[in-house]
Amino acid sequence: MQDNTTAMTEVFVIRNQLGHYWGKGKTWVDGSQPRHVQRTQHRDEAVNTLFELSSKDFELRGDVLTAELNERGEPVIEPSQIPLPVDPDTEDEAEHQDAAATAETTEEPSGARESID
Repeated sequence: MQDNTTAMTEVFVIRNQLGHYWGKGKTWVDGSQPRHVQRTQHRDEAVNTLFELSSKDFELRGDVLTAELNERGEPVIEPSQIPLPVDPDTEDEAEHQDAAATAETTEEPSGARESID
């Protein structure tokens, strides 16, 4: 019989073909912040999640990996060297915010121009 008082030292994580990990926020993360990586105690839970992900993305090539936990309870994983893809919606919003900030700094204050008659 297994002793339930021992701490969990091993978990399962999902990694895709780019080395990115499935995150707690239901998006891929690069693994540089292990606390954001989704982990399960049971391999079959991770396999089911990977199956669901691959049914939505037929190009996904993922693996379920065993990871040890560090003293903070975070998985010990190797971060991906490949940058995460940029979401076009997020990129457009960032560009819009940058343009608005630039416009604010280059516009003349109202009333600063005097009309010359």
